[in-house]
Amino acid sequence: MPKVKTKSGAKKRFKLTGTGKIKRKHAFKSHILTKKETKQKRNLTHMGLVDKSDENNVKHMLNI
Repeated sequence: MPKVKTKSGAKKRFKLTGTGKIKRKHAFKSHILTKKETKQKRNLTHMGLVDKSDENNVKHMLNI
């Protein structure tokens, strides 16, 4: 049987923490930033964690 490939989009977007949680970036921070408040842009800068309900899907994409 061939090796199972990791989804290349997922490996660019997610990282594992030491405790096994999955880190992610916030959306809406890539373009059209002129109409967004400074506070909103600053809060979107920080990394977040993937929600519990989505963890299994992300782990399946990462083959964890």
